[in-house]
Amino acid sequence: MDVSEPASISSGIAARYATAIFDIAKENKKLEKLENNVNDLALALDDSADLRALVTSPIYSRQAMQGAIVAVAKKMGLIPALKNALGLMAQNRRLFVLPQLVVQLREMIAEEKGEVTAEVTSATALSDKQSAKLAETLKASVGKDVKIKTTVDESLIGGLVVKVGSKMIDTSIRSKLNSLQNAMKEVG
Repeated sequence: MDVSEPASISSGIAARYATAIFDIAKENKKLEKLENNVNDLALALDDSADLRALVTSPIYSRQAMQGAIVAVAKKMGLIPALKNALGLMAQNRRLFVLPQLVVQLREMIAEEKGEVTAEVTSATALSDKQSAKLAETLKASVGKDVKIKTTVDESLIGGLVVKVGSKMIDTSIRSKLNSLQNAMKEVG
């Protein structure tokens, strides 16, 4: 069984909905509002176990899913294009792709704004000054504004792992120790 196939199917479904939502928001000059809505939706997904259950559980009827997601969308003040798309996704039993939809919309908005996101993993939390300096350095390298998305992984010991698009820069002490260990094995 190929496990990448369901993920690619979900990404394809999410991409189609994201493109429609993005195009409508752009046409209506509501991209800034869409960006805020997408960020709010991402926070709601992270914070609410009930919302995650609604999105992923097959036990709810189409009508119940649609009613619930439209009510949530209204309460959150989502733009009509996003609210209507969520209702349609529920009606078609496609709400399970909501996390991928959020990712796709964020990427489309960032591309429209000429931004790129760098995923930075560090051994300790970066200060605001360090993040700003890193963003400035990456902007000089990439040529676009860079948004920093940080995570902490203490197993790195020190240093950073930076992913921008398909490029990865690993300056962590863990990777250097692994390289040294492999070099020692070759000698011995």
